[in-house]
Amino acid sequence: MGSLSAETLALVNPKDLEHLFRAQQKYLNYFFENLDLAQTLDFTETLLTSEGTIFFTGVGKSGFVAQKISQTLVSLGVKSGFLSPTDALHGDIGILSRRDVLVFFSKSGNTEELLRLVPCARAKGALLIAVTSSERNGLSGVCDMNVHLPLERELCPFDLAPVTSTAIQMVFGDTVAIALMEARKLTKEEYATNHPAGRIGKSLIFKVKDVMKKKEEIPLCKEGDLIIDQLVELTSKGCGCLLVIDDEHHLIGTFTDGDLRRTLKASREGIFKLTVGEMCNRQEL
Repeated sequence: MGSLSAETLALVNPKDLEHLFRAQQKYLNYFFENLDLAQTLDFTETLLTSEGTIFFTGVGKSGFVAQKISQTLVSLGVKSGFLSPTDALHGDIGILSRRDVLVFFSKSGNTEELLRLVPCARAKGALLIAVTSSERNGLSGVCDMNVHLPLERELCPFDLAPVTSTAIQMVFGDTVAIALMEARKLTKEEYATNHPAGRIGKSLIFKVKDVMKKKEEIPLCKEGDLIIDQLVELTSKGCGCLLVIDDEHHLIGTFTDGDLRRTLKASREGIFKLTVGEMCNRQEL
């Protein structure tokens, strides 16, 4: 099918868009109202008591969800990883041990690549769990545990594109992850150590001394220095300003990038004769 011209494309009808969101809400509510909490509890407690690594696997969109859930667990301090079903059959399955858990994410439960992986993973002694949305499927019959994720239908008008099924997989996996977080009594400080570059990590882990500029990193100058001679110091330290100090290293004032622009505009060639001390900011110092 060729590309459609702008003239042939219909505008999005606001009522149709609202209908889609309401329909998706209805399908998600179906999942929440029909989820087997006993199954979910068994699944969560199995992950909680696992002595090894919790591996996730899946194909296509379910594979992306499996990777995301694994990464969420890792961020919470849980040993986890994603095992590609294709790569597993070409050597990567060597990472599995009898202490591990392998969780299969699949809407249909009949994905050929996953079914081929089952006997190989079982030979390694890992506990196998199927998370599927079909009542009767191949995976649920060959795994040690099965969790059914109720799916009324896909939002797709053809009931084909996996948009609702992946949404409930994500909701399920992330909710279980938080349940594990609470059961493990993970503290905010422990969470922060796993996110050192994030806002929480920076606020709880790093001290001022860890991020402050030190010695040669600080852009310093004397008030008698010519502005023109301090341009490299002003621009190379990445601070956007010069700290103007006296002979005893007491702070006198600051001279910023903005001050440089304003001085250049007002003085033009006269800037070559001006000192930093003449133009620096001394307010409230």
